[in-house]
Formats: sequence, structure tokens, C-alpha cells
Amino acid sequence: MKNSNILKYKRRFDVKLPNRQWPDRKIDSAPVWCSVDLRDGNQALAVPMNIDQKLKLFKTLIEIGFKEIEVGFPAASETEYKFIRKIIDEGLVPEDVSLQVLTQSREHLIRKTFDALKGCKNAIVHLYNSTSALQRKVTFKMSREEIIEIARKGATLVKELADEAEKNGSHIRMEYSPESFSDTELDFALEICEAVKEIWKPTPQNKLIINLPETVQYNPPNIYADQIEWVSTNISDRDCVEISLHTHNDRGTGVASTELGIMAGADRVEGTLFGNGERTGNLDIVTVALNMFAEGVDPQLNFSNLPEIRAIYEECTGMKVPPRQPYAGDLVFTAFSGSHQDAIKKGMDMMRKDGVKEWEVPYLLIDPTDIGCSYEAIIRINSQSGKGGVAYVLENDFGFDIPSAMRQQVGDYVNGRADALGKELQPTEIFDIFSQEFIKCESPIKLESYKIASDENKPEGDPNKILITAKLRVNGEERMFSASGNGPINALVMAFASKGIKDFKLVDYRSHAIGKGSATKSAAYICLESLEDGKKVWGIGIDSNIESAGLKGLICAYNRSRK
Repeated sequence: MKNSNILKYKRRFDVKLPNRQWPDRKIDSAPVWCSVDLRDGNQALAVPMNIDQKLKLFKTLIEIGFKEIEVGFPAASETEYKFIRKIIDEGLVPEDVSLQVLTQSREHLIRKTFDALKGCKNAIVHLYNSTSALQRKVTFKMSREEIIEIARKGATLVKELADEAEKNGSHIRMEYSPESFSDTELDFALEICEAVKEIWKPTPQNKLIINLPETVQYNPPNIYADQIEWVSTNISDRDCVEISLHTHNDRGTGVASTELGIMAGADRVEGTLFGNGERTGNLDIVTVALNMFAEGVDPQLNFSNLPEIRAIYEECTGMKVPPRQPYAGDLVFTAFSGSHQDAIKKGMDMMRKDGVKEWEVPYLLIDPTDIGCSYEAIIRINSQSGKGGVAYVLENDFGFDIPSAMRQQVGDYVNGRADALGKELQPTEIFDIFSQEFIKCESPIKLESYKIASDENKPEGDPNKILITAKLRVNGEERMFSASGNGPINALVMAFASKGIKDFKLVDYRSHAIGKGSATKSAAYICLESLEDGKKVWGIGIDSNIESAGLKGLICAYNRSRK
């Protein structure tokens, strides 16, 4: 890119809207949603969907809750026509769902479109012709008046055929798009919409849908919002008109354009699942709907099993949802950063312990389980991760509630291994690394067996003391250790002292159960502090017997202090 090339471009619009209202408005209710996956999305595929694929996706859209679905351009291909006939003839269209079909403002295309709709109970005929100054100059070489005449002729024929269809039991609504609206002079866009409205004669009970497409994103989203508010406030008989949005994503702001457009007065939104569409794509309806959901506004669409919806979408279209796609991508709820992981774990712990009802977890916009995702992928471990992330995985996947004072040691060790291996660690790999270092460290000392003295053989003097006799393998050689103490762990510490190898003090011990029922085990966490340099080292013991777990934890910590 050469800086001199910038002279080829210019800002296209500055809308004069001195009393603009949209910046102070909020989205507090769902718009009318119309999926255009089966038409606009389909035409953007390298290999368009066949009838079976379109049918599977159509049924999914109905399950999600779409009441208006653009099912095709029936005059464009035989597959489009046959699909529409199939779902009508086989009674696959619910009574509360309207089929939308697209047609250019050309007589033979309009007639073929109505042929495809015969027997349909509720339909929307979407008529369009391009209106921008650029299209008038380059593509059509026509004046404003000639472009308006194209729209008038098409609207007249649609009205005539719709009236005939009404007599045969079909209810037909009309939608008109001044295609390339985003690059059309506002006064001309209004003029051509008024011309169509005059022919259609809408009422509050039978509104004309005026679709104002951001066919190409020439302008920032705030300009598109200005355009929408300008038309919404200047068009006559506003209560007889439904203002509809259809944004693309050339500037990467399709979602922003739609959200600001709703604030600017739009009643209706067209888009696709995950933003599939021409060039950089259409609006991603999933993102807008779940953005509303994240603010406590019911989007009136059901994405409670988003992974399944994504799988069907990928199967039918052959497209792949990127890993960073909002809400739906593999990595959108995943934190690798140590500080993020720590904050997430603390938020999850607080909600679980305090019974907090409102979602309050740092770095997570919504609860992944609300859209059918699990917590398993929230925290993933690589060299950038921290103590909180490792602790979360060990607790969430394996039941280890690592003491907060121990997490730094565990995190540093596991992350160091990830760095050395140069890869992300899967949960099982994390556990194996953790287990080998903090549980199975059996050198130089290994516990072979031990006995706690029976009541009649307890040491004389203090009845609260117990006597332990332990068989330990020290540097490969079996040795017997025996001493008394306030409990099994204290007694074994005293036994170490009696052998002259106690160069530490025990500064922390805690335990908890892992598992349930007969499979329950005890995890004991022991921290030893060196008498020489004050260094603290942790070890863990696991056993079905709580006493054995404590003794194993002590020996593990001792062995780790020898490294």
C-alpha cells in the first residue's frame, strides 16, 4: 500500500442530522429477525447448498425461533425453485413462519417468484433495484426518474399478483430494498421508497417493509445510523412502514452498524448465522442476539445449544466458524493469560460459594453454559498461563483444591514444562506433570508400610500421643522408623528427628476428599519449611485412608525438598 494511493478515496457521506436521537437510546427489546442464510448466505458459497442441506438448515432456523426466513431467489435457479415448492407442498412451513423470497424488479422474474409461492400461507416478496449514484452511472446508465420507474413497475406488478394470491388464501406482504442504499443520496432513497409505498398503500395492519441495506460499508457505523434515523423520521405514514436493516461487513463493523441502526429506529434485522455472506459477509445475527442477551434483553431467539447449531451450519454450508468468532468459536471463552485465569477462577469460586445470582466473572461476558458450552475450555494452559489457571484445571477436571499458598509452586512448575515443550498442555498432560512432581515423588524416601500402636501399646505418659512404626525405603535400602507424636504425621516427623534427618519444620497441612461414595479418596497437602534457608516446599499424598494420605504427603514434600 502506497500512501500516495490515498488520493483515490474520499469520504462519501456527511448526514445533516442536527437533532439526532439515536446516541441516547438503548436496545431494550428484540427486533423482528429475518434469516437470509438460505438465500444471501447460500449465494456466497463456492458450492451452494443442495435441497437436503437447505432443508436441514431451514428446520434448524425454525427451531432457533426465526419467524421470517428468506428461503431463496426462485427465479435464479431450478434448485431454488424446487426447494421452495418442496417445503410448501410437503407442509413443512409452520403457520406462524413467513417465507421470504427475493426478486429483481423485472416482470418475468416477479411472475416466476409468485409461481413458486402458490399455496404458501404467509409470504414476503422482497423486491429490489439498485439506486446509488455509482450504480446509476456505471451499471445502468440511467437517471433518477428511470430508476424510480423500474421500482414503480415492479411494485405495481407485485401488488396485482399479491391481490390475486390473497383470493386463493395466501397472505403476501411486500418488502422493498433500494439496493446500495448505503451509497444512495438520502433524498433520492426517500423519494423512491415513497413511490413504492404509494403503490402498495400499506396500513398499520399490513405494513410495507422498507429494507435499507448497507450493501457495501462505505461509511462508519455512526453514519449508517444517521441514515437510518433520517429515513425513519422523514418517511410519511411511519406507522405503516417497517424499517429493516441488512448490513454487510466490509469494514468489519456489521454488528455495530446493526446495533446503532436499531437504536436509530429500525424495527427489523436481516442477517445470517455467523455472518456468512458475500465478500466479508453479512451481519452475524448470533452476535447481535447474544449481545442483547448479555445485557438482560430477551432476543427472542434460542441459542441454548450453540455448538449443535454451529455443527449443522458447518455441515450444510461447508464453512468453518473461526476460533475467535464471538460466542461460537472454539477459543472465545478460553483464557491462556495467567492474570486472566486467576481472575476467572476467583470469580467462579465466589459465585459458587456465595450463591451470587448475577453473572460476575471477570473476562467472561456470559456464562458459557447458557449457550450449551462447558466450562472445560475456559482455562487452557501454555507457557503464558499462571498459577490460577493450573489450579482451575486441576480442580475442575480432577478435583484437587490446591491451597492458595501452594498454587505458585504448582503453576511455575507446570508452566515451565509447557514452555520447555513449546506447546499448549491438555488437561490430562497437566495432571500427569503435576502428579509426577507433587504426588509421585518417591526418592530418596518411599513409604513401604506403617503401623499405629493399639490402645494398650500407646506410649506411657500422654494418653493423646500415638506410636508409629514405619518401614521406609531410603535410597533403595529398607529402614525402620519409630517414634511417638500427637498424631501420625507428627509421629513420623519425630521419627525423622530420631534418625537425624529432620532439617525442616512442618508449617501447613490440610486435606479434602476427592470423589464420592466407595471411590472417595483423601488428598493431603503438606508444606515443609527449611530450617537452613526458610524455603518452603509442598507435597501431596493421595490415599483412601486419610492417615496414609497425610504420611505420603509428608514424605513427598521431604523428597521434593531434596531436589
